[in-house]
Amino acid sequence: MKITDVETFVMGTPWRDLTFVRVTTDEGLTGVGETRMLGHTEALKGYLSEAVPRHVIGADPFDIEALVQRMKRGDYGRPGEIMMSGIACVEMACWDIVGKALGQPVWRLLGGKVRDRVKAYANGWYTVERTPEEFHAAAKRVVERGYRALKFDPFGPGQWELEPQERTRSIELVEAVRDAVGPDVEILVEMHGRFAPAEAVRIARSIAKFDPSWLEEPVPPENLKALAKVAEQVDFPVATGERIHDRAEFRELFELQAADVIQPDIGHLGGILETRKLAATAETHFVLVAPHNVGGPVLTMANLHLAACTPNFKIQEHFNDFADEHVKQAAPGLPPVEDGYFTLPTAPGLGVELDTDFVAEHPFQAARFDLFADDWQFRGTKAGTLEGDDA
Repeated sequence: MKITDVETFVMGTPWRDLTFVRVTTDEGLTGVGETRMLGHTEALKGYLSEAVPRHVIGADPFDIEALVQRMKRGDYGRPGEIMMSGIACVEMACWDIVGKALGQPVWRLLGGKVRDRVKAYANGWYTVERTPEEFHAAAKRVVERGYRALKFDPFGPGQWELEPQERTRSIELVEAVRDAVGPDVEILVEMHGRFAPAEAVRIARSIAKFDPSWLEEPVPPENLKALAKVAEQVDFPVATGERIHDRAEFRELFELQAADVIQPDIGHLGGILETRKLAATAETHFVLVAPHNVGGPVLTMANLHLAACTPNFKIQEHFNDFADEHVKQAAPGLPPVEDGYFTLPTAPGLGVELDTDFVAEHPFQAARFDLFADDWQFRGTKAGTLEGDDA
């Protein structure tokens, strides 16, 4: 079997553009992959336009390891977000083809299942004003939908250090969410790399009484020693990793014991097998894995296959029940979240099929998403919220 064609399709929303890749073989089998870029979608397409004829066309889709190594090392330049995202899309599609050819879901080809269902947490649910009343009501809607975990960033456009009034306001939002969901629902507090270490620690100590399940990316991701400094002073788990794009770069993170939970993004780390290898390394350091996922149905499904076979998996991020629900129609087949869990996929391959007509109805929007803009949490549901200085 040989790969004969690779096509890209981009689906737009006001705050994220989803890139799908469809790989076709000479035996008529096709596979699909997906990633979500922030502001680099055209760059990703440009990379694929060069890499596909050079490394992918003519390859056997079963030879996934060789294909990834060729794409990752064959151009000599150090791989970064764009290259690793391009590799991920093609790699996912190859697993889809292999599963279809063998009549098996991908998780069975990766060692088989270690769980029968996958716990999910909701994100994208707090597209409301930053008041305790609004956050309280929105959080209640999440648990009413059956979720047993939810994540949120209560810190507005904060950066480096919050003014006392803003710090108090943010803490009140965490309190409101905990009050809304009760003691048995996990709340995951996201910092999006906003703060200097001392400020992150000060906030963490103030919210500890609300029993967060983790503190996510408290400092910018470039300095792992700064992250370790925070982790040493926080009494609940620290999570990070969505902006690390090569599994080798997690080595220092593990050595410093700077995080209790890692959050690799399959769509930016080179695909399913690269992320499975990273998870195995994390297991030797007694670190849990909770993959970052702002993607649509294909990327979410890839995450479910990884979760099925990963012993140290913790929980799966999911946006699409609260932000742009229509994107699920781009690739039917994803199981719904019921009572807070996904069931495992059972169809051959990834278990979804791309609807290119539906994707075409929602064209590329060159979405801009600025986490340091006022009202960014509206994610395009409120006019002007994602335009930075124009907000």
